Amino acid sequence: MKEYLIDASGMEEKELNRTIKEQAKNHDKLIIDNPDSKHNICAGLTEDVEIEINGSAGYFVATMAHRPRIHITGNAGWFAGDNMTEGELIIEGTAGDGAGQGIYGGTVIVKGNVGSRTGEIMKGGTVIVGGNSGFMTGLLMMGGRLIILGDVTEDVGESIMRGSIFVLGNVKSLGKNAVLEETTLEDKMELQEILTEYGFKLADEDYSNFKKIVNMQ
Repeated sequence: MKEYLIDASGMEEKELNRTIKEQAKNHDKLIIDNPDSKHNICAGLTEDVEIEINGSAGYFVATMAHRPRIHITGNAGWFAGDNMTEGELIIEGTAGDGAGQGIYGGTVIVKGNVGSRTGEIMKGGTVIVGGNSGFMTGLLMMGGRLIILGDVTEDVGESIMRGSIFVLGNVKSLGKNAVLEETTLEDKMELQEILTEYGFKLADEDYSNFKKIVNMQ
């Protein structure tokens, strides 16, 4: 595996992204040290490359990314994975508002808590949150799968059109057009498969406790 180390300290955002795109063409893995919560890291990246970000990223990390597999050891700001079409974004810490906003495909995982409007206008793919999520989670959701292992506050699934929201914890209130539907055996098997794949360890009975939220038919 060909690796390349980028020390982002002192780099402007445009310089960092230009370096990432140039080196991603010739390497299998890029390691980014000292990201210092810079915004737009890996924006528009289309290479099939592994990215390890040692630290925290700012707003719009992996926005419009297609194919890279990005792992952040720290936290991320607002709109992590915004409009991602394919690939993987794993955040070990927390993320701000709008995690997974508008994604068409791929997987966005936040191990900790997130802010509000998680999975807003997502069209496909999967968003997994290991902690809690704020108000209007799944706002205007058009497709895909949103999985919250913690609690969710007000207006879950506000104006949802398609897709499914699964919540293991408490749901404070549902938004307009959102209803609870029975979680099927197929749902439980799919949840167990993807959560196990990404290292979430749940008891067997937990899979029967997921609440499924969908559009009011």
